[in-house]
Amino acid sequence: MKFSTIILVTLVRLAVAIPTYDSLIGLSEREINEFVARNGVAPIPNPPGPLPAHQDGLKLVNDPAHPFRTQQPNELRGPCPALNTLANHGYLPRSGVARPDQIVTAVMEGLNLGNDFAKFLVYQAFLMNGNPLTNLMSIGMKTPLTGQDPPKPALVGGLSQHGTFEGDTSMSRVDAFFGDPAAFNQTRFNDLLAFATKYGANGSYDVNAASELRYERLQDSIATNPQLVFTSPRILSAYSEAVFPTVYFVDGRLNNGQLSKDAATSFFANQRMPQDFHRQPTPVSFDVIEPLTGRLFKDHPFVPGVNQGVNNYVEMPNTPAVSDFCGIYEDIALRVIPGQYPKPTGALKDAIKKNLGFLYGAVSFQHNCTQVFPYGK
Repeated sequence: MKFSTIILVTLVRLAVAIPTYDSLIGLSEREINEFVARNGVAPIPNPPGPLPAHQDGLKLVNDPAHPFRTQQPNELRGPCPALNTLANHGYLPRSGVARPDQIVTAVMEGLNLGNDFAKFLVYQAFLMNGNPLTNLMSIGMKTPLTGQDPPKPALVGGLSQHGTFEGDTSMSRVDAFFGDPAAFNQTRFNDLLAFATKYGANGSYDVNAASELRYERLQDSIATNPQLVFTSPRILSAYSEAVFPTVYFVDGRLNNGQLSKDAATSFFANQRMPQDFHRQPTPVSFDVIEPLTGRLFKDHPFVPGVNQGVNNYVEMPNTPAVSDFCGIYEDIALRVIPGQYPKPTGALKDAIKKNLGFLYGAVSFQHNCTQVFPYGK
């Protein structure tokens, strides 16, 4: 069955007991076996490799083959402006439901993320928010289109699930304590534009503006959100999302690290590539992003932690630092995933182990990390 047909079935048959792109976290072995008997197990392809050398350079990506189309009522979008934009241009299935390998391909083709960095981001998000048995993940949130909820305490997956990929201190979304953390918030975005005016070169959102805004978002949440959580794995996505726009949202013909307010509005508010937008001239990976996140941390060091009431920030020094990619990988593999899947068996265990292998392969490409095996080799 073609992938497009699978997606159509999942969107139309709303009466299924467990929608195929919900997370399977929390299900018992009996429920997993019933799910497998009813739906089968999807093949898990290996992650895609880098773009061929003759295809990885500067390229018009807002092109006739990828026309913008406004999100339809039955289509899922979530907290990530980049993925939302790629779905609206058809680099991802417009349904908002995709395999992880499709997402890796989309971010490489549409924005020129480097292969290793793309795989690291996508597979850690998939392990926390996707369905290992069907190999599908929603880039959005819980919606009526997912059908009847799975038995408790299973989570309805997707990137909008709070506390994993999505989390507190966002630049364009409110903390979950105050409302929908996946929905674009104009007030928060206005702050981004204001910081660009105050700190950025030529009024742009650049690394200077990103540094000050990233620090202010954390301080604001400490002062106002009694349930703030700012630890691994959220710290990685928080710092990455702060610097991504200075790279991936800047037209590759300029490639100057300065995101204009018009381009920022196009990506964040409209979830649309600017007209005639060209991606970066070379794949952008760890070697570019790490110095930028490191700059933000150097400007305003912090210790990961949580609030225990408003303005009562409790540091958690044992949490890996934002610069410690190996530590974050180990934290995800040894704490986060086993906490969600404590005793997987059979096909579910095999699928999780395979995806953990993909995650390790991505982070170890440029980092000397030791592979860990929470479910055995």
